[in-house]
Amino acid sequence: MALFKASRIEGVTGRSEVSVFEEEDVEAARKLFAGPVSFLKSAPTLEFIPDPTVPEVAFAGRSNVGKSSLLNALTNRNGLARTSNTPGRTQELNFFEVGEPMRLRLVDMPGYGFAEAPKDMVKRWRFLINDYLRGRQVLARAFVLIDSRHGIKPVDNDIMDMLDAAAVSYRVVMTKADKIKATDLEAVAARTAETIRKRAAAHPDLILTSSEKGMGIPELRAAVLEAIATT
Repeated sequence: MALFKASRIEGVTGRSEVSVFEEEDVEAARKLFAGPVSFLKSAPTLEFIPDPTVPEVAFAGRSNVGKSSLLNALTNRNGLARTSNTPGRTQELNFFEVGEPMRLRLVDMPGYGFAEAPKDMVKRWRFLINDYLRGRQVLARAFVLIDSRHGIKPVDNDIMDMLDAAAVSYRVVMTKADKIKATDLEAVAARTAETIRKRAAAHPDLILTSSEKGMGIPELRAAVLEAIATT
């Protein structure tokens, strides 16, 4: 059976941090996300989150990491994530339903690390994210988005600390991989992989992506399907 290496980029093949998926898994994931995907609701507090009836996969990342673009590419829908980006919703948990019948929910978590955000707003975000991570039994996995141009920043370590403390399995996704040279990408991927290997709840493999070029998107879909298959 043919194997796919996530994000086959010149200079970044055959490395241990590059994920591998079966062709049939990539195709099953493609079919899943080719089906119905829709915005369900935004939740400013835990009392507004939907009933825990299906597995959930959450996406976390600092502001401007390209989370909305990645979710749109993942679901092959240009405007899906923008549905949740109306004023006020960026501070909330945003839920999207996938499949008919529904197979899972995607959860768009509030962006973090925005320097201009008021301290009380940042505090609310932190409590909301922490409470969700600790109390959501159907949360199958989180994907932590890291900008390939910058690598892991202190605010990224903060969210990974929260995930480790909550014992929530997570996987790192490098975004905007097309924006830097292949040699630089290889270097930042290697540094990132070395960092996450030391973390208790982190998946050891990275997924390198570009929403603009479609790089790594099939593998990301397969990783989402893999996450819910174990729940």
